[in-house]
Amino acid sequence: MSDIEKPAVPIKQVRNPLHGLTLEAIVTALAEHYGWEELGQRIPVRCFNVDPSVGSSLRFLRKTPWAREKVEGLYLFMLRERSRAAGRQPR
Repeated sequence: MSDIEKPAVPIKQVRNPLHGLTLEAIVTALAEHYGWEELGQRIPVRCFNVDPSVGSSLRFLRKTPWAREKVEGLYLFMLRERSRAAGRQPR
């Protein structure tokens, strides 16, 4: 195989916590963790503040890359928060 050819099987993204997650799963997890009101405060977009739903959020986020990046960033922050909280609890 030459240097130019790419392998047929993609390299697994072991360290990417977003790999394999759907946008729906991310939005649902954020809404359950923060609630729509706090989610709308953290990322002030209409789909989180006015009659929020997963469906309306998905339609908006799929068309708006900057908002999707903010949602993904908040999801990663939430994962770090959970990880830190789990590490502090006594066993």
